[in-house]
Amino acid sequence: MSMLASRQWLGCLKIGRSRNARAVIGIAASLFVAQALAQSSLPPELEKSWRATRLPDSSISLVVQEINGPRLMSLNASEPRNPASVMKMVTTWAALSGLGPDYTWRTTFHAKGGGQVDAQGSLIGPLYLKAGGDPLLTVEELWGLLRELRLRGIKNLGQVVIDRSRFGRVAIDPGEFDAAPDRPYNASPDAMMVGLGAVRLLFQPDRQARKWVPIIDPPLQGIRINGDIKWSNVACPGSPSIATQVVPAGGNMVVNVSGTAAGSCGEFSVYRLALSQPEYFAGLFQMLWKELGGTLAKGIVDGRVPGGTEPVVWHESESLADTIRRINKQSNNVMARTLLLTLGAERMGEGATPATGAAAALAVLKEQSVDTRGWVLDNGAGLSREGRVTAEGMAGMLDAAWRSPLMPEFISSLAISGVDGTVRRRLRNDEVKGMAHLKTGTLRNVRALAGYVLGASGKRYILVSIVNDERSTAVRAFDDALVSWLAAQ
Repeated sequence: MSMLASRQWLGCLKIGRSRNARAVIGIAASLFVAQALAQSSLPPELEKSWRATRLPDSSISLVVQEINGPRLMSLNASEPRNPASVMKMVTTWAALSGLGPDYTWRTTFHAKGGGQVDAQGSLIGPLYLKAGGDPLLTVEELWGLLRELRLRGIKNLGQVVIDRSRFGRVAIDPGEFDAAPDRPYNASPDAMMVGLGAVRLLFQPDRQARKWVPIIDPPLQGIRINGDIKWSNVACPGSPSIATQVVPAGGNMVVNVSGTAAGSCGEFSVYRLALSQPEYFAGLFQMLWKELGGTLAKGIVDGRVPGGTEPVVWHESESLADTIRRINKQSNNVMARTLLLTLGAERMGEGATPATGAAAALAVLKEQSVDTRGWVLDNGAGLSREGRVTAEGMAGMLDAAWRSPLMPEFISSLAISGVDGTVRRRLRNDEVKGMAHLKTGTLRNVRALAGYVLGASGKRYILVSIVNDERSTAVRAFDDALVSWLAAQ
Protein backbone atom coordinates (compact mmCIF):
# COMPACT_ATOMS: atom_id res chain seq x y z
CA MET A 1 0.00 0.00 0.00
CA SER A 2 1.44 3.42 -0.94
CA MET A 3 1.75 6.24 1.61
CA LEU A 4 -0.98 8.17 -0.21
CA ALA A 5 -3.26 5.13 -0.23
CA SER A 6 -2.60 4.64 3.48
CA ARG A 7 -3.70 8.22 4.19
CA GLN A 8 -6.84 7.78 2.11
CA TRP A 9 -7.72 4.52 3.84
CA LEU A 10 -7.23 6.06 7.28
CA GLY A 11 -9.34 9.03 6.27
CA CYS A 12 -12.21 6.74 5.27
CA LEU A 13 -12.31 4.82 8.56
CA LYS A 14 -15.25 5.74 10.77
CA ILE A 15 -14.28 6.04 14.39
CA GLY A 16 -16.62 3.91 16.44
CA ARG A 17 -16.94 3.28 20.14
CA SER A 18 -16.19 -0.43 20.02
CA ARG A 19 -12.87 -1.99 20.94
CA ASN A 20 -12.68 -3.54 17.48
CA ALA A 21 -12.90 -0.12 15.85
CA ARG A 22 -10.14 1.21 18.08
CA ALA A 23 -8.03 -1.85 17.34
CA VAL A 24 -8.48 -1.41 13.61
CA ILE A 25 -7.47 2.24 13.87
CA GLY A 26 -4.41 1.31 15.94
CA ILE A 27 -3.32 -1.25 13.36
CA ALA A 28 -3.91 1.27 10.58
CA ALA A 29 -1.82 3.88 12.35
CA SER A 30 1.01 1.40 12.82
CA LEU A 31 0.87 0.46 9.16
CA PHE A 32 0.91 4.10 8.19
CA VAL A 33 4.07 4.78 10.23
CA ALA A 34 5.72 1.65 8.81
CA GLN A 35 4.83 2.71 5.26
CA ALA A 36 6.13 6.21 5.91
CA LEU A 37 9.46 4.89 7.16
CA ALA A 38 9.72 2.61 4.16
CA GLN A 39 9.10 5.61 1.91
CA SER A 40 11.95 7.45 3.59
CA SER A 41 14.31 4.86 2.05
CA LEU A 42 17.02 5.24 4.65
CA PRO A 43 20.34 3.77 3.48
CA PRO A 44 21.38 0.74 5.53
CA GLU A 45 23.93 2.65 7.63
CA LEU A 46 21.40 5.37 8.46
CA GLU A 47 18.70 2.79 9.15
CA LYS A 48 21.06 1.17 11.63
CA SER A 49 21.87 4.53 13.22
CA TRP A 50 18.18 5.38 13.56
CA ARG A 51 17.33 2.02 15.12
CA ALA A 52 20.19 2.53 17.59
CA THR A 53 18.38 5.58 18.99
CA ARG A 54 15.48 3.33 20.06
CA LEU A 55 13.17 6.25 19.42
CA PRO A 56 9.73 5.46 18.01
CA ASP A 57 9.31 6.19 14.30
CA SER A 58 6.40 8.44 15.22
CA SER A 59 8.69 10.81 17.17
CA ILE A 60 10.59 12.21 14.19
CA SER A 61 9.70 14.49 11.32
CA LEU A 62 12.33 14.25 8.61
CA VAL A 63 12.83 15.74 5.17
CA VAL A 64 15.95 15.45 3.02
CA GLN A 65 15.71 17.14 -0.34
CA GLU A 66 18.31 17.54 -3.05
CA ILE A 67 18.18 21.12 -4.27
CA ASN A 68 16.89 21.07 -7.86
CA GLY A 69 16.59 17.33 -7.47
CA PRO A 70 14.53 14.53 -5.91
CA ARG A 71 13.23 14.14 -2.38
CA LEU A 72 15.51 11.60 -0.73
CA MET A 73 13.72 11.06 2.57
CA SER A 74 10.41 12.05 4.09
CA LEU A 75 8.83 10.92 7.34
CA ASN A 76 5.94 12.52 9.20
CA ALA A 77 6.76 15.65 7.20
CA SER A 78 3.39 17.35 7.73
CA GLU A 79 3.19 16.73 11.48
CA PRO A 80 3.43 20.04 13.43
CA ARG A 81 6.23 19.78 15.98
CA ASN A 82 8.09 21.97 18.44
CA PRO A 83 11.34 22.98 16.66
CA ALA A 84 13.03 24.67 19.66
CA SER A 85 15.65 27.15 18.41
CA VAL A 86 15.30 26.07 14.80
CA MET A 87 12.39 28.52 14.97
CA LYS A 88 15.01 31.27 14.75
CA MET A 89 15.51 30.33 11.11
CA VAL A 90 11.89 31.30 10.46
CA THR A 91 12.30 34.65 12.22
CA THR A 92 15.61 35.54 10.61
CA TRP A 93 14.57 34.52 7.10
CA ALA A 94 11.22 36.33 7.31
CA ALA A 95 12.97 39.47 8.59
CA LEU A 96 15.81 39.29 6.06
CA SER A 97 13.45 38.90 3.12
CA GLY A 98 10.81 41.23 4.57
CA LEU A 99 13.09 44.10 5.63
CA GLY A 100 16.21 43.65 3.52
CA PRO A 101 19.84 42.94 4.47
CA ASP A 102 20.74 46.62 4.84
CA TYR A 103 17.96 47.38 7.34
CA THR A 104 19.25 49.13 10.48
CA TRP A 105 17.83 50.27 13.82
CA ARG A 106 18.10 53.92 14.88
CA THR A 107 18.23 55.11 18.49
CA THR A 108 17.70 58.88 18.66
CA PHE A 109 17.86 61.61 21.29
CA HIS A 110 15.44 64.49 20.68
CA ALA A 111 15.06 67.89 22.30
CA LYS A 112 13.31 71.16 21.66
CA GLY A 113 15.23 73.34 19.27
CA GLY A 114 17.63 70.51 18.56
CA GLY A 115 19.24 70.74 21.99
CA GLN A 116 19.39 74.35 23.18
CA VAL A 117 21.33 74.96 26.39
CA ASP A 118 21.79 77.93 28.72
CA ALA A 119 25.08 79.41 29.84
CA GLN A 120 25.58 76.66 32.43
CA GLY A 121 25.04 73.86 29.90
CA SER A 122 21.54 73.05 31.10
CA LEU A 123 19.25 71.63 28.42
CA ILE A 124 16.11 73.65 27.79
CA GLY A 125 13.27 71.20 28.42
CA PRO A 126 13.39 67.42 28.76
CA LEU A 127 15.68 65.12 26.79
CA TYR A 128 13.66 62.57 24.82
CA LEU A 129 14.97 59.21 23.72
CA LYS A 130 13.16 57.42 20.89
CA ALA A 131 13.91 53.73 21.36
CA GLY A 132 14.37 51.96 18.05
CA GLY A 133 14.29 48.34 19.20
CA ASP A 134 17.98 47.72 18.43
CA PRO A 135 18.60 44.03 19.30
CA LEU A 136 22.23 44.65 20.21
CA LEU A 137 22.89 48.20 21.34
CA THR A 138 26.04 47.88 23.45
CA VAL A 139 27.13 49.72 26.57
CA GLU A 140 29.96 51.27 24.56
CA GLU A 141 27.53 52.52 21.92
CA LEU A 142 25.28 54.11 24.54
CA TRP A 143 28.34 55.74 26.07
CA GLY A 144 29.23 57.09 22.62
CA LEU A 145 25.76 58.60 22.24
CA LEU A 146 25.98 60.30 25.62
CA ARG A 147 29.45 61.59 24.80
CA GLU A 148 28.01 63.16 21.64
CA LEU A 149 25.51 65.01 23.84
CA ARG A 150 28.33 66.33 25.99
CA LEU A 151 30.27 67.45 22.91
CA ARG A 152 27.24 69.58 22.00
CA GLY A 153 27.50 71.44 25.30
CA ILE A 154 24.75 69.56 27.09
CA LYS A 155 25.74 68.95 30.72
CA ASN A 156 22.74 69.34 32.99
CA LEU A 157 19.55 67.42 32.30
CA GLY A 158 16.24 68.01 33.97
CA GLN A 159 14.32 64.90 32.96
CA VAL A 160 14.89 62.09 30.48
CA VAL A 161 11.80 60.66 28.77
CA ILE A 162 12.07 57.21 27.15
CA ASP A 163 9.71 56.51 24.26
CA ARG A 164 9.29 52.74 23.89
CA SER A 165 6.15 53.00 21.72
CA ARG A 166 7.76 51.11 18.83
CA PHE A 167 6.82 47.97 20.75
CA GLY A 168 3.68 47.37 22.78
CA ARG A 169 3.53 45.58 26.13
CA VAL A 170 6.15 42.95 25.42
CA ALA A 171 7.84 42.45 28.79
CA ILE A 172 7.90 38.84 29.97
CA ASP A 173 8.56 37.17 33.29
CA PRO A 174 12.11 35.80 32.86
CA GLY A 175 11.33 32.96 35.25
CA GLU A 176 8.15 31.81 33.55
CA PHE A 177 9.66 29.33 31.11
CA ASP A 178 11.93 27.27 33.35
CA ALA A 179 12.10 29.00 36.75
CA ALA A 180 15.59 30.37 35.97
CA PRO A 181 14.94 34.14 35.95
CA ASP A 182 18.60 35.14 36.20
CA ARG A 183 19.72 33.33 33.04
CA PRO A 184 20.42 35.60 30.03
CA TYR A 185 18.62 33.27 27.62
CA ASN A 186 15.41 34.19 29.46
CA ALA A 187 15.88 37.96 29.02
CA SER A 188 12.78 39.98 28.23
CA PRO A 189 12.64 41.94 24.98
CA ASP A 190 12.47 45.72 25.24
CA ALA A 191 12.54 48.56 22.73
CA MET A 192 15.35 50.20 24.74
CA MET A 193 17.58 47.23 25.46
CA VAL A 194 21.29 47.70 26.10
CA GLY A 195 23.85 44.93 26.43
CA LEU A 196 21.02 42.37 26.28
CA GLY A 197 20.11 43.52 29.80
CA ALA A 198 22.69 41.28 31.48
CA VAL A 199 25.45 42.08 33.96
CA ARG A 200 28.81 40.35 33.89
CA LEU A 201 30.09 38.76 37.09
CA LEU A 202 33.87 38.80 36.69
CA PHE A 203 35.97 36.68 39.05
CA GLN A 204 39.67 37.59 39.23
CA PRO A 205 42.18 35.29 40.95
CA ASP A 206 44.15 36.55 43.94
CA ARG A 207 46.81 33.84 43.87
CA GLN A 208 48.61 35.01 46.99
CA ALA A 209 45.47 34.92 49.13
CA ARG A 210 44.08 31.92 47.21
CA LYS A 211 40.69 33.50 46.71
CA TRP A 212 38.45 34.89 44.00
CA VAL A 213 37.73 38.62 43.80
CA PRO A 214 34.25 39.32 42.35
CA ILE A 215 33.55 42.37 40.17
CA ILE A 216 30.20 43.50 38.73
CA ASP A 217 30.35 44.92 35.21
CA PRO A 218 28.84 47.44 34.69
CA PRO A 219 29.02 48.49 38.35
CA LEU A 220 25.39 49.56 38.65
CA GLN A 221 24.03 50.93 41.90
CA GLY A 222 21.75 48.56 43.73
CA ILE A 223 23.48 45.32 42.71
CA ARG A 224 25.95 43.49 44.92
CA ILE A 225 27.50 40.03 45.17
CA ASN A 226 27.19 37.89 48.27
CA GLY A 227 28.98 34.61 49.00
CA ASP A 228 32.30 33.13 47.96
CA ILE A 229 33.71 30.94 45.24
CA LYS A 230 36.07 28.40 46.80
CA TRP A 231 39.62 28.20 45.50
CA SER A 232 40.94 24.90 44.16
CA ASN A 233 44.53 23.95 43.29
CA VAL A 234 43.66 21.22 40.78
CA ALA A 235 44.54 21.44 37.09
CA CYS A 236 41.96 23.46 35.19
CA PRO A 237 39.12 21.07 34.26
CA GLY A 238 37.49 23.56 31.89
CA SER A 239 35.16 26.48 32.29
CA PRO A 240 34.21 26.86 35.99
CA SER A 241 30.62 26.08 36.87
CA ILE A 242 29.20 28.14 39.69
CA ALA A 243 25.74 28.55 41.16
CA THR A 244 23.98 31.90 41.34
CA GLN A 245 20.71 33.18 42.73
CA VAL A 246 19.46 36.74 42.40
CA VAL A 247 17.24 37.90 45.27
CA PRO A 248 15.88 41.31 46.35
CA ALA A 249 17.15 42.60 49.68
CA GLY A 250 16.44 45.99 51.20
CA GLY A 251 15.84 47.76 47.92
CA ASN A 252 18.89 46.18 46.29
CA MET A 253 19.43 43.08 44.18
CA VAL A 254 21.83 40.59 45.71
CA VAL A 255 23.55 37.97 43.59
CA ASN A 256 24.33 35.01 45.84
CA VAL A 257 27.22 32.95 44.44
CA SER A 258 28.64 29.59 45.41
CA GLY A 259 30.81 26.86 43.97
CA THR A 260 34.46 26.02 43.41
CA ALA A 261 36.88 27.15 40.70
CA ALA A 262 40.44 26.08 39.97
CA GLY A 263 42.95 28.90 40.27
CA SER A 264 44.81 27.48 37.28
CA CYS A 265 41.86 28.44 35.06
CA GLY A 266 42.51 32.15 35.55
CA GLU A 267 39.84 34.83 35.61
CA PHE A 268 36.40 33.93 34.33
CA SER A 269 33.01 35.51 33.83
CA VAL A 270 29.35 34.57 33.93
CA TYR A 271 26.42 36.70 32.77
CA ARG A 272 23.23 37.07 34.76
CA LEU A 273 19.97 39.03 34.73
CA ALA A 274 19.67 41.10 37.89
CA LEU A 275 17.28 43.89 36.85
CA SER A 276 14.39 44.38 34.47
CA GLN A 277 15.29 45.93 31.13
CA PRO A 278 13.93 49.42 32.08
CA GLU A 279 15.70 49.29 35.45
CA TYR A 280 18.94 48.17 33.83
CA PHE A 281 18.80 50.95 31.25
CA ALA A 282 17.97 53.64 33.82
CA GLY A 283 20.83 52.57 36.08
CA LEU A 284 23.26 52.38 33.19
CA PHE A 285 22.24 55.77 31.76
CA GLN A 286 22.71 57.51 35.11
CA MET A 287 26.06 55.83 35.73
CA LEU A 288 27.47 56.71 32.30
CA TRP A 289 26.09 60.24 32.33
CA LYS A 290 27.66 60.89 35.71
CA GLU A 291 31.00 59.48 34.52
CA LEU A 292 30.87 61.95 31.62
CA GLY A 293 30.44 64.84 34.03
CA GLY A 294 26.72 65.29 33.50
CA THR A 295 23.94 65.82 36.02
CA LEU A 296 20.34 64.60 36.06
CA ALA A 297 17.85 66.41 38.27
CA LYS A 298 14.48 64.67 37.91
CA GLY A 299 15.33 61.14 36.79
CA ILE A 300 14.07 58.94 33.96
CA VAL A 301 10.43 58.29 33.03
CA ASP A 302 8.50 56.62 30.22
CA GLY A 303 6.61 58.79 27.75
CA ARG A 304 6.38 59.86 24.12
CA VAL A 305 8.49 62.13 21.97
CA PRO A 306 6.22 65.14 21.39
CA GLY A 307 5.86 67.13 18.21
CA GLY A 308 8.10 70.17 17.89
CA THR A 309 11.28 68.41 18.99
CA GLU A 310 14.27 67.78 16.76
CA PRO A 311 16.91 65.04 16.66
CA VAL A 312 20.10 65.89 18.51
CA VAL A 313 22.24 62.76 18.19
CA TRP A 314 21.50 59.23 17.03
CA HIS A 315 23.06 55.83 16.56
CA GLU A 316 22.63 53.49 13.61
CA SER A 317 22.97 49.79 14.40
CA GLU A 318 24.82 47.19 12.42
CA SER A 319 22.92 45.83 9.44
CA LEU A 320 20.23 43.18 9.68
CA ALA A 321 22.46 40.81 7.66
CA ASP A 322 25.12 41.10 10.38
CA THR A 323 22.54 40.85 13.16
CA ILE A 324 21.06 37.54 12.00
CA ARG A 325 24.54 35.99 12.06
CA ARG A 326 24.66 36.66 15.77
CA ILE A 327 21.13 35.35 16.27
CA ASN A 328 21.55 32.07 14.38
CA LYS A 329 25.17 31.20 15.09
CA GLN A 330 24.89 32.01 18.81
CA SER A 331 21.18 31.09 19.07
CA ASN A 332 20.38 34.32 20.91
CA ASN A 333 16.82 34.27 22.21
CA VAL A 334 16.17 37.89 23.17
CA MET A 335 17.64 39.16 19.89
CA ALA A 336 15.34 36.81 17.97
CA ARG A 337 12.34 38.02 20.00
CA THR A 338 13.29 41.62 19.27
CA LEU A 339 13.75 40.92 15.56
CA LEU A 340 10.25 39.43 15.32
CA LEU A 341 8.84 42.53 17.03
CA THR A 342 10.76 44.74 14.62
CA LEU A 343 9.23 42.93 11.65
CA GLY A 344 5.82 43.45 13.21
CA ALA A 345 6.48 47.16 13.76
CA GLU A 346 7.66 47.70 10.19
CA ARG A 347 4.94 45.69 8.49
CA MET A 348 1.97 46.35 10.79
CA GLY A 349 2.74 49.56 12.66
CA GLU A 350 4.11 50.68 16.02
CA GLY A 351 3.03 49.00 19.23
CA ALA A 352 4.30 45.67 17.92
CA THR A 353 3.59 42.51 19.91
CA PRO A 354 4.62 38.90 19.38
CA ALA A 355 1.23 38.34 17.74
CA THR A 356 1.70 41.11 15.17
CA GLY A 357 5.28 39.99 14.60
CA ALA A 358 4.14 36.43 13.96
CA ALA A 359 1.40 37.64 11.61
CA ALA A 360 3.96 39.70 9.69
CA ALA A 361 6.36 36.76 9.43
CA LEU A 362 3.66 34.39 8.20
CA ALA A 363 2.55 36.99 5.65
CA VAL A 364 6.11 37.21 4.28
CA LEU A 365 6.31 33.42 3.98
CA LYS A 366 2.90 33.27 2.32
CA GLU A 367 4.19 35.67 -0.35
CA GLN A 368 6.89 33.05 -1.02
CA SER A 369 4.33 30.20 -1.23
CA VAL A 370 5.76 28.51 1.88
CA ASP A 371 3.30 26.01 3.36
CA THR A 372 2.79 27.17 6.96
CA ARG A 373 -0.26 25.06 7.77
CA GLY A 374 -0.11 23.94 11.38
CA TRP A 375 2.58 26.47 12.31
CA VAL A 376 2.51 28.42 15.57
CA LEU A 377 4.89 31.36 15.89
CA ASP A 378 4.62 32.74 19.39
CA ASN A 379 7.87 34.54 20.20
CA GLY A 380 10.21 33.92 17.27
CA ALA A 381 12.99 32.44 19.40
CA GLY A 382 11.81 28.88 19.95
CA LEU A 383 12.08 29.17 23.74
CA SER A 384 8.53 27.90 24.01
CA ARG A 385 6.38 24.84 24.50
CA GLU A 386 3.71 26.09 22.10
CA GLY A 387 5.76 26.90 18.96
CA ARG A 388 5.16 24.56 16.03
CA VAL A 389 6.42 24.06 12.47
CA THR A 390 6.35 21.17 10.03
CA ALA A 391 9.39 19.61 8.41
CA GLU A 392 7.61 19.95 5.06
CA GLY A 393 7.07 23.67 5.53
CA MET A 394 10.60 24.24 6.85
CA ALA A 395 12.07 22.46 3.85
CA GLY A 396 9.93 24.64 1.60
CA MET A 397 11.16 27.76 3.35
CA LEU A 398 14.79 26.67 3.01
CA ASP A 399 14.20 26.00 -0.67
CA ALA A 400 12.67 29.48 -1.10
CA ALA A 401 15.66 31.00 0.68
CA TRP A 402 18.06 29.10 -1.58
CA ARG A 403 16.35 30.46 -4.69
CA SER A 404 16.35 34.02 -3.39
CA PRO A 405 18.97 36.67 -4.23
CA LEU A 406 19.39 36.95 -0.45
CA MET A 407 20.54 33.33 -0.18
CA PRO A 408 24.22 34.17 0.60
CA GLU A 409 23.28 36.44 3.50
CA PHE A 410 20.94 33.86 5.00
CA ILE A 411 23.26 30.88 4.68
CA SER A 412 26.17 32.84 6.13
CA SER A 413 24.11 33.36 9.30
CA LEU A 414 24.01 29.62 10.01
CA ALA A 415 26.59 27.75 12.06
CA ILE A 416 29.26 25.93 10.05
CA SER A 417 29.76 22.28 10.93
CA GLY A 418 32.83 21.75 13.10
CA VAL A 419 33.82 25.42 12.79
CA ASP A 420 31.61 27.87 14.70
CA GLY A 421 28.33 28.56 16.43
CA THR A 422 26.34 25.81 18.06
CA VAL A 423 27.94 23.05 15.93
CA ARG A 424 31.58 24.02 16.42
CA ARG A 425 32.17 20.88 18.52
CA ARG A 426 30.16 18.58 16.25
CA LEU A 427 30.97 17.04 12.86
CA ARG A 428 34.67 17.91 13.08
CA ASN A 429 36.09 15.09 11.00
CA ASP A 430 37.75 16.17 7.75
CA GLU A 431 34.99 14.86 5.47
CA VAL A 432 32.23 16.88 7.17
CA LYS A 433 33.96 19.91 8.70
CA GLY A 434 32.80 23.02 6.90
CA MET A 435 30.42 21.09 4.61
CA ALA A 436 27.16 22.06 6.32
CA HIS A 437 25.41 25.27 7.39
CA LEU A 438 23.04 24.34 10.20
CA LYS A 439 20.76 25.57 12.95
CA THR A 440 20.28 23.47 16.05
CA GLY A 441 17.35 23.38 18.44
CA THR A 442 17.43 22.07 22.00
CA LEU A 443 14.77 21.96 24.68
CA ARG A 444 13.68 19.35 27.17
CA ASN A 445 12.08 16.59 25.04
CA VAL A 446 13.01 18.42 21.82
CA ARG A 447 15.94 18.12 19.42
CA ALA A 448 16.01 19.67 15.97
CA LEU A 449 18.51 20.25 13.19
CA ALA A 450 17.97 22.04 9.89
CA GLY A 451 19.97 23.65 7.14
CA TYR A 452 22.05 22.88 4.08
CA VAL A 453 24.68 20.20 3.43
CA LEU A 454 27.16 20.30 0.55
CA GLY A 455 27.92 16.84 -0.85
CA ALA A 456 31.28 15.71 -2.20
CA SER A 457 29.74 15.65 -5.68
CA GLY A 458 28.91 19.35 -5.50
CA LYS A 459 25.21 18.72 -4.97
CA ARG A 460 23.56 20.50 -2.09
CA TYR A 461 20.87 19.12 0.17
CA ILE A 462 18.19 20.59 2.41
CA LEU A 463 17.90 18.82 5.75
CA VAL A 464 15.16 19.14 8.38
CA SER A 465 15.06 16.78 11.37
CA ILE A 466 12.75 17.40 14.35
CA VAL A 467 12.24 14.98 17.24
CA ASN A 468 9.71 15.50 20.01
CA ASP A 469 10.11 12.76 22.60
CA GLU A 470 11.15 12.44 26.23
CA ARG A 471 14.30 10.65 25.00
CA SER A 472 15.00 13.12 22.18
CA THR A 473 18.68 13.45 23.15
CA ALA A 474 19.27 10.04 21.58
CA VAL A 475 18.76 11.47 18.07
CA ARG A 476 22.04 13.40 18.02
CA ALA A 477 24.10 10.46 16.75
CA PHE A 478 21.58 9.84 13.98
CA ASP A 479 21.53 13.49 12.96
CA ASP A 480 25.32 13.58 12.82
CA ALA A 481 25.37 10.36 10.79
CA LEU A 482 22.81 11.84 8.41
CA VAL A 483 24.88 14.99 7.83
CA SER A 484 28.02 12.90 7.33
CA TRP A 485 26.23 10.66 4.83
CA LEU A 486 24.98 13.63 2.84
CA ALA A 487 28.44 15.23 2.85
CA ALA A 488 29.81 12.04 1.28
CA GLN A 489 27.31 12.03 -1.59
